[in-house]
Amino acid sequence: MFDAIRSFFRPRPNTLLPAVPEGERYYLIGDIHGRLDLFKAMVAAIEEDEAARAGKDTQVVLLGDLVDRGHDSAGVVNLARHWQTQRVVRVLAGNHEQMMLDAFKKPEFLRHFLKHGGRETLLSYGLSKKQFNTMSLDELFEALPQLISQAERDYIAAFEDYIVAGDYLFVHAGIDPAVPIIEQKRSDLLWIRDRFLSHEGPLDKVVVHGHTIFNKVRDCGNRIGIDTGAFRSGVLSALVLEGDQRRIIQTIQSDGGPVEVFHGGRGQ
Repeated sequence: MFDAIRSFFRPRPNTLLPAVPEGERYYLIGDIHGRLDLFKAMVAAIEEDEAARAGKDTQVVLLGDLVDRGHDSAGVVNLARHWQTQRVVRVLAGNHEQMMLDAFKKPEFLRHFLKHGGRETLLSYGLSKKQFNTMSLDELFEALPQLISQAERDYIAAFEDYIVAGDYLFVHAGIDPAVPIIEQKRSDLLWIRDRFLSHEGPLDKVVVHGHTIFNKVRDCGNRIGIDTGAFRSGVLSALVLEGDQRRIIQTIQSDGGPVEVFHGGRGQ
C-alpha cells in the first residue's frame, strides 16, 4: 500500500509542450476587422518587442479578417502591405476577405457582403456615405471595380489558407477534426465553427485560430483562439510563440482613450 502511495506522489515525467522550430519566433495577430488604430499600435509593439530580444528567424502571421466592420479596412490592408516590405509578414485568408472578393461576382453576393460589415469597407475605399445611401445595389455593383482596384483584389486573393510551424497550425477559422490537414476543405478553413470548437480530443497540430470571438485569448490545449473582437471590444490580441513558450501582446482602446499596450502570459 505504501509503495502505491509513494508511486502516486512520485514526480511524473515531464510532458513535452508543443513548440515551434528551434530558432524561430512567431507573432500571430487575431482578426483586425478594420481597426487601423489598434493595428498600428500592434505593429509598433511587435517591432519594439522584437528589437529588445535576441535575434531569431521571425515571422508575423495575420490570421485573416483584416477587413469589414471597423472604420478603416483599406488602411489596414495598406499597412499590412507596407509592413511586408520591412519584415516577413504572412497573411491568411479569412471569411470576410472571401465575402469581399465574392461581392464582385454578382449583386446578391454584394448584398451578403454589405450585411456583414462590407459597408464600412467600401466607405474606407473612398465611397462617401451620401453616395452609398443614394446608390441602388446594381449601381453599387457596377461601381465596385473602380472603387477597389484589380491589383488590390489580386493581393487579397493571394492570402494563404494555413501555415504549419512545428507542432502548430495557423488558420483563420479552424479545421475539420475528422480530416487530415492536407485534405481540409477551404470552406472549413475559412468558416468552420461548431464541429471544430466542440472537439475536445487531440488534433494533428495545436491550432491557433481567429474567427470566433472570445473575451480573452482562449487556450483549450488542442486549440488557441485569439480573436478578442477588436472591432467592438477595442482589444486586438497577438500570440507570441518561441520554442515551447507562449506570450500575449494586446493593444487596447477603451472609452475613447488612447491605445495602450499590454504584455501578458499564456491566456485563459
